[in-house]
Amino acid sequence: MQKIILDTNVIVSSLIQKNYPYLIVEHCIDGNAIICLSNEIIKEYLEVLARPKFARFADFKTNADFLIARLSEISEIYKPKENLKIIKDEPDNRLLELADISKADFIITGNTNDFTMETYNKTKIVSPKEYWEKFK
Repeated sequence: MQKIILDTNVIVSSLIQKNYPYLIVEHCIDGNAIICLSNEIIKEYLEVLARPKFARFADFKTNADFLIARLSEISEIYKPKENLKIIKDEPDNRLLELADISKADFIITGNTNDFTMETYNKTKIVSPKEYWEKFK
């Protein structure tokens, strides 16, 4: 079964629109792929999802809380051992650290500004659309 890492922007998008990120999250919740997480990634999810700007979306907080609880239940949790400094936007390095220790097949991100490489070690870095159309 595929092991995937979801960037925070994918989680946020999945809560706002029924588009590729939503489909990917549902795909994982349905048991079709394994989500890899670390405490650092969960912390970032929580910090970003709590931003006031998302309050304008109906039921965002309730849905976000439910999603984080569900992901915490079904995901594999890892404890990265090394601190990487490869990507300019420092928090994005946490995803690469998680990829290292989890041996994830994919990092799924909408962040094409910072994730300019196609792979990191053996982990493919893909957009939600690319993952859904080519790899799911």
